[in-house]
Order: sequence, then structure tokens, then C-alpha cells
Amino acid sequence: MAALRAHGALRLGGSLGLSVAGAESNVAIGLARLGHRVRWAGRVGADELGALVLRTLRAEGIDISHAVTDDTGRPTGLLLTEPRLGTLTRVSYYRAGSAGSAVAPDDVLLALAPGSRVLHLTGITPALGPSAAEAVLAAAKTARESGVTVCLDVNYRSRLWTSDRARTALQPILDHTDLLIASEDELPLVQEVPGAGESGAVHGALAAGVAEVVVKRGSRGATVFTADGATDRAAREVDAVDLVGAGDAFVAGYLSGLLDGADIPARLHRAVTTAAFAVATRGDWEGLPTRDELGLFDKPDGTTIR
Repeated sequence: MAALRAHGALRLGGSLGLSVAGAESNVAIGLARLGHRVRWAGRVGADELGALVLRTLRAEGIDISHAVTDDTGRPTGLLLTEPRLGTLTRVSYYRAGSAGSAVAPDDVLLALAPGSRVLHLTGITPALGPSAAEAVLAAAKTARESGVTVCLDVNYRSRLWTSDRARTALQPILDHTDLLIASEDELPLVQEVPGAGESGAVHGALAAGVAEVVVKRGSRGATVFTADGATDRAAREVDAVDLVGAGDAFVAGYLSGLLDGADIPARLHRAVTTAAFAVATRGDWEGLPTRDELGLFDKPDGTTIR
């Protein structure tokens, strides 16, 4: 979708910056910048904002050969962001009836070409409508049956749907998920164990067949749970500028490590590093690093690279 970013409160007017947003797009760009081959599947409107989305993804080296331009009059989705208090940002969505809400199983399944290794999905897409929810479930089921690792980032958006609707739609997808990523408050949406807390939800997900549960803890880092135990990693210290997109950057880093065959501690290290880049720069994806920039956080403060 397209994104309009305000410099202050929207009700006061002023200029807006036009860019591209979307959790799946952010992850795709993050992985492409780290040198991985990435294919994006979805729908955009037959409008200038749709052209902007496709142009941006193409410019980032992402395969968009399976992207669909909807010619039925559905517009490209849009969001507005406005800073409200420090790094607290308010987001308004305009996605009802959008082209993305009409994404269908065939749009996604055709993109699962032989040789695909990871399918990344989020809980945002099924929130857009019945067709989109059907597409996510079909993609997860087909990928799992084909031996493709299925990654599901819950990414709950309360402005798109209720927690009850989210739980109903996401739990069937969990049956076909290998790698589950969620923040602490999102775990009950996919595996609710009354009174059991985080440990109970994690245990339930692992018992349901999920191989890894990654819990994002924001400034407190992250934890990966497997049948063998838990691995913690602190966040990297950085002056926060913009928190939007940090979770997607984390996922891109983690999946990059997975694709490289790295162990869990190394994946977490890369994940918190890519997240730090997102937090330290404005925009959802604009500041994401290339592979040769991953070591920049290890340079002393004030370093100038000449």
C-alpha cells in the first residue's frame, strides 16, 4: 500500500511525505537488501499509487512478476501516519475495499515456484477480507505440503479487526506454520491457554507443530523458544527516531540468518541489528541495511567512513 507520513498532527494540516508501506513489503525489502532473492505476491490498484508500490519493489530488486494490478476499480490501499508523542505514532488505515483486500489464492499460489525456501505471511492480510484470509490459509497449507518453511508474523492491528476475529482466522494458519513470530501481547491470539501466560501459549504453539516461536520484546530484545529450550537476546542500544517498521526489520534479519543457515543466536544477533537500523532512521524500510552495512553498529560513535 501507499503511505502518507505527516510531520505533525494531521488535524493541523501541513505537508505529507509519500512513500510505500506494508509489513510484507518491508520484510521483502529488508531481505533483498541483505542479498536474498525475494518474490512478492499481492494486488495493487490500477492507479498511480499502485504504480509507486510496484516501482519501489522493483527498484529494491524484488521479483514482482506475480503481482496483480486490479482492473476492477479497487484502489491501492493507503495509510496515514502522524507523530503524536516522542516516538509514539498514530496510524490510520484506508484499506476497506482496496485491491489488496481482494487478493485471492491463485494470486499467491502461483508465486510458490519450485525452489522456494520460505513463505512469509502476516496476520494483517487476513484482516483485509474473506478472500485475503482464504489466500493466506491456502498459501500456508500449500507451502507446508511442499516442504517450504512457513513463517507467520501475527502483526495484530486493532484498527483492522477485533481480537476474536483475529483468533478465529489465525489459529487454522498455525496448523501449517513452522516459524511463529509474535509480540508478548499477541501470543494469545494464536494459542490461548487460560491462566497459563506466555509459557503456556508458547508450549501450546510448539505442541501444535510449530518448530520455533520468536517473541519480540521491543527495547528488551527477543526470545526464541524451541523444543530444546529458550534463547534470549538483548536489543541493541540506539537512539530511537522512529519505531514504525522495527518489527518487520527484525523479521527480515531473522529470516536472513535462517536462509544463511545460521544458528539461533546468530539469527537473533542479525535480527536485533536490522531492527536497530529501522529504529534509528525514519520510515518503515528506508533505513534498512545492506549486508556490508551490518557491521556499522560496531563502529565507535562519531566514526566517519571515508
